[in-house]
Amino acid sequence: MYPDMIETDLDVLEEMVTNSGDSLKALSFQSPVLLMFLRHFGCVFCKEALADIADKRKSFEKSGIHIVFVHMADDATAIEYFHKFNLDGITFVCDPTQRFYAAFGLHRGTFTQLYGLHTWMRGYKLKAQKGYELELAKKLGDSTQMPGVFVLQDGEIKDRFIHRHAAERPDYDRLIQCCVM
Repeated sequence: MYPDMIETDLDVLEEMVTNSGDSLKALSFQSPVLLMFLRHFGCVFCKEALADIADKRKSFEKSGIHIVFVHMADDATAIEYFHKFNLDGITFVCDPTQRFYAAFGLHRGTFTQLYGLHTWMRGYKLKAQKGYELELAKKLGDSTQMPGVFVLQDGEIKDRFIHRHAAERPDYDRLIQCCVM
C-alpha cells in the first residue's frame, strides 16, 4: 500500500458486481484489474480514455490485465458508448449513486479542476484533433464527478492515478507495470 493512498474500505470490492455477474474482488484474485472510473460519457477526456483503452485493450488482455470501467449511466447507454469506441464486450460496473466513486476517494471536482484554463485548452485541442464533442445530458453521468484509475490484484490496490484536474491523462502502461509478469 502506498503511504499517500486514500484509505479505501476494500470490502466494497465484494459489493461491486460487474455486468457479467462477477464481484470485483473475485476478478482481482483471477487476474490483475485495471479499474477505470469515468467522469461521464459526454466528457471529451473520457472519450479520450475510452479510445486509449481501445487501442491498448489487446495488449493489456494478452498481459493478463482485466479491464473494468465504472460509470454512472444506465447499461444501454454504457453499451452504446463502449460500442462507439470499439470496446464491445468490455466489463463494467454501473454506479449511478456514485457510492463506489466515493469509496475510492473520488469526489466532485472544484471549478478549477473541471473548468480551469488547462482543462479548456486540452479540451479544445481534443475537439480539433479527434473531433470529440462535449455532451451534457443527465443520462451520461454527473459532469462534476472526478475520474480515477486503480490497479487491483488479490483484493488490494497495487497502484492508482487520482486526477488532479479533469484533463489529466494517465500513463496506463506505467500503471499496469506493478502487475505484468
